Formats: sequence, C-alpha cells, structure tokens
Amino acid sequence: MNPWHIPRSVSLKAIYTKKVASTRRTSGVKNERRKQDEEELYIGTAESEHIEMYLKALWYIVEKGEEPKISSIAKLLNIRQPSVVEMLRKLNEANLVEYERGSIVRITSQGNNIGRQMIRNTRLLEVMMKYALKIDIDEEMACGIEHHMNNEFTDALCTLLKHPRKCPHGHNIPAGKCCNRSS
Repeated sequence: MNPWHIPRSVSLKAIYTKKVASTRRTSGVKNERRKQDEEELYIGTAESEHIEMYLKALWYIVEKGEEPKISSIAKLLNIRQPSVVEMLRKLNEANLVEYERGSIVRITSQGNNIGRQMIRNTRLLEVMMKYALKIDIDEEMACGIEHHMNNEFTDALCTLLKHPRKCPHGHNIPAGKCCNRSS
C-alpha cells in the first residue's frame, strides 16, 4: 500500500477539532471529581491532516533529491493534479510553501518543519511496530496516528526506542531534540 495515499473514504471537507462537552449537571465536589475522571473526546481534524500529508509528501520528494512538481505530488498522494494546485494555493496563503502557477514548488521553513515532523513520527511508529511490538508494519495505522503525536510523545517514543537512526525501510529518521541530548 502506498503510505502517502489519502483513503477515498476521507472527505476533503474541513472537519475542525471540537471538544465534546458533557451536558450532564451535578453539584459540588462530586461534579469536580467527575470532571477529573472524564475523558475528553475530539472530532477528527481532516483539514489539518491533509495539510500535513501534503507537507510530508513535499519533504519526502525533497529528501529524495527531486524537485517537487505538481505531477510528482499528485502521483505520491494518489490524487488529481487540480486538487494539488488547489491545496498548494492554500499552503502558499498560509506561508507553508512558495507557489505560483507554472513555477516550482518550494517548501518554506515552517512547512519543512511540519513535513519533517510527520516523516519522523511515521518512521518512529514503523520502528515501534516492527522491533518493539514485533508486528507487521501497518502504514495506514501509522498514517492515522502520526497526526496526533505531539513533540513530548514523539521524543518519549524515540527515547524508548533508543533513538533509532533508520526506519525498517532503510530511510533516515530525522533527529529530534531528545536525540541531541542523548548524543
């Protein structure tokens, strides 16, 4: 399976993160204790995940030493070129890439950091699956999880795995702050 493929079941419409609040009312100390024990639920963030996937794809293309082109991005993500152009315009407005019609796509520093983080998350998850959990690498699962990892979690996972330098596919894993401290 292509690890860059966005499943067709995922809508490209924005679904913004919302905290689901409890509507039950109780009083006093009992209410405070109940709030501490409750889990917080979040609705998916498809828009931000799509942005992260584009930046991850751009980072990957640049990592391979290639120039990002509309066609190469579309092929990697298994989507149509007009969809790529539309997203590149949004990424350009957000200063995550530099893109003008007919020109080469350049990833900005901020976009590069996000793409790099997504690559790091994915590759660390693959190492965890193969070597720590001893299960087959599930690229779709890793892709689903990578978007929800914060820096603290990623650094803790990296430390737990003893700061691996390569993923099971032989690709370099970008180092994090935790790797610099352990050197």
